[in-house]
Amino acid sequence: MCLSIPSKVVKISDDQTMCTVDTMGVQRDANLMMMGDDDIQLGDYVLLHIGFVMNKIDEDEAMASIDTYKEILELLDEEDRKKAILEDDECEARGEQYTQEIKTDG
Repeated sequence: MCLSIPSKVVKISDDQTMCTVDTMGVQRDANLMMMGDDDIQLGDYVLLHIGFVMNKIDEDEAMASIDTYKEILELLDEEDRKKAILEDDECEARGEQYTQEIKTDG
């Protein structure tokens, strides 16, 4: 099962095609090409899907989700915590679903 952990936008590229997000202390780059111009601002919380920002979510909703994830992560050891966060948008099931959606829509 794949979970999308809310991530906070901490940097946006000059051309607004990429951003850096912070997912519970882990930073990584994400593509903004699926969003409209100026949809995402610094400090916004977003959900990622295979490395793309797919939507912006309300900060209260993001914080509630993060609190739930923290409870889950407390049950894991350090290595498993990092793995769960880093592999979030690398999820094979999501990639397969995305590929199927493209084939179906195309």
